[in-house]
Amino acid sequence: MKSVLPEAVRKEKEGWRERLLVRALPVTGERPKLTKRQAEVWNIIDEWRELPLQELLRLADTTAETARRLEDRGLVTISPAVSERDPYARERFLPTQALGLNAEQATALAAITARMDQLYAHRGTRSAEWPAGKTAAEVNHSPVRLPPTTFLLHGVTGSGKTEVYLQGITHALERGQGAIVLVPEISLTPQTVERFKSRFGSGRLQTLVAVLHSHLSAGERHDEWHKIRQGRARIVIGARSAIFAPVDQLGLIIVDEEHEHSYKQEEAPRYHARDVAVVRGQMAGAVVVLGSATPSMESFYNAQKGKYALLELPSRADNKKMPVVRVVDMRKENRKQKGTPIFSEQLKEAIAQRLEKREQVILFLNRRGYSTALQCPQCGYVARCRNCSVSLTYHRAAQKLCCHICGQEMPVPRVCPEANCGNPAIRYSGLGTERVEETLGKLFARARIRRMDSDALKRKEDYRRILGDFRQAKIDILVGTQMIAKGLHFPNVTLVGIIYADLSLHQPDFRAGERTFQLLTQVAGRAGRGEVEGEVIVQAFTPFHPAIQYARRHDFAGFYEQEIQFRKQLKYPPISRIALLTLKGRNEDKVNFSAQHLRRQLEKELAPLKDLIFAGPAPAPLARAESHYRYQLMLRTRQMTQLSQRLAQLTATSNLPEGVSLSVDIDPVNLM
Repeated sequence: MKSVLPEAVRKEKEGWRERLLVRALPVTGERPKLTKRQAEVWNIIDEWRELPLQELLRLADTTAETARRLEDRGLVTISPAVSERDPYARERFLPTQALGLNAEQATALAAITARMDQLYAHRGTRSAEWPAGKTAAEVNHSPVRLPPTTFLLHGVTGSGKTEVYLQGITHALERGQGAIVLVPEISLTPQTVERFKSRFGSGRLQTLVAVLHSHLSAGERHDEWHKIRQGRARIVIGARSAIFAPVDQLGLIIVDEEHEHSYKQEEAPRYHARDVAVVRGQMAGAVVVLGSATPSMESFYNAQKGKYALLELPSRADNKKMPVVRVVDMRKENRKQKGTPIFSEQLKEAIAQRLEKREQVILFLNRRGYSTALQCPQCGYVARCRNCSVSLTYHRAAQKLCCHICGQEMPVPRVCPEANCGNPAIRYSGLGTERVEETLGKLFARARIRRMDSDALKRKEDYRRILGDFRQAKIDILVGTQMIAKGLHFPNVTLVGIIYADLSLHQPDFRAGERTFQLLTQVAGRAGRGEVEGEVIVQAFTPFHPAIQYARRHDFAGFYEQEIQFRKQLKYPPISRIALLTLKGRNEDKVNFSAQHLRRQLEKELAPLKDLIFAGPAPAPLARAESHYRYQLMLRTRQMTQLSQRLAQLTATSNLPEGVSLSVDIDPVNLM
């Protein structure tokens, strides 16, 4: 038989999608005598049974001629096949088995699978459960009580929510159904993929799991999509857009860390993946599980009202203790150390103790760069972005000033740029992760320190590589932004330090307290996941703020009760709903005039909506972005369906001046 090897190699070099597969053949009788090198290559093929030729050549460090010799001896076949681009082709996932569940996990899983069985038995009759005349948006936000197909799985960090997800998906697969798993950050996808492929992978070349997110190449995304469409992948993992994956016979949708605002798309179409998941579950007859240690106010409110079924996991798996949280008042540290310190004495001492014991540390600061501003103490000059109403951030490694809104960059001046100043004593204020990393290197010279933020991760495999090194204890201290705040499981991490816990607390957003509580609780949950009890040190200038104090006690219920009273008084979500209208243009006077005119028009057109509350127009908190001035109008109402319909009609017919644009965001998560 003539080998196809030479022709196929030529095609592969020319960029054809056709690739060569090496398949092991069954050996009957005595195996032909092989050279030592041929035997080594054969052992690899025999272990894998089937693999691409290029992968074999890489693993065995050999040439195609050796594989051809094995083909001549009847041990393998080498044949062309359409190759699918697999972003995880070079990863090896060790198989895992289902873990034993504690009582709370077993109760949660039983409730989820029981509802899945009910829907499976009545598949095709779901339309009877859909309220007559209701749109998808109305179903998701109305107080109408539907059969509980959506579960809110509220479990503390480390309570084993992922194992409940995995066994719930197993239940769906046993009935020939598929599942979608949403994660809020692309950065969380590798670890999630590892867990799911280890549990559900079915061989090296074919797997039940497909991955969809924006860091895939166009070819990888194409192949993953068609794998799902053809039914060869039954589990889809990805960021928010994965909710639209064409999974046939969908049985279960999981939204992990459902509180995360990254599930909301900020550009049109402005959908929220969590809300789309609930609606798609209703339409497809699938169970939806929203999981979080710190649920959003909206989801917990829906659970309290009976719209969602609430499942609680109040303790960590294997009876591990929650970490001890200590709050350090940085006002006192400021007086003791004569200046604004990065690390309190308590945090420095705790880091030193962990390094002596060969334990690992995570330090969190949700601000990248070296310093947040460059200013002149003599004339008051501050380096500001020429396109946005923000100061430029100093990045020391790259020696540049950068705007984190529009991306504008400029070199670092040696002296004050003001014409009548020229002071060489310009100084940097504020701090970011780059400065934290540098200071740590001076304090703990022998420690192995790595930084993880969007500046440090240049290639898509960097995240996986750094976390792999951290897991293998090649890194002692990991410094990072919110990409290290959630979803990570490292048993040797016994200390988490939160540098400035109240950075996000004083933003002009009614959700500032909620977000601070969520972030602190999630970061604290990275500590104490192994045998040694964890400790969390929270540094704050407002240490007695309720968000910080409730996070210190891991008390979500207490925080919810306090926060919901504030929302009721001001009629903020989840008590009512918000429509945010943003006008922008390059001429500020024109934008302001348009906003005032729109307010008068809205008051006239929306008069029948009696509970409507207007706020604005006013400059947006971020008043200028990418050379456009921005003005906002906020409308609050319980009658969002009527309001959104009227807004759609109004915006379609409104005649805005040239150069002024209007955007409408229903249920915004970002008011900036």
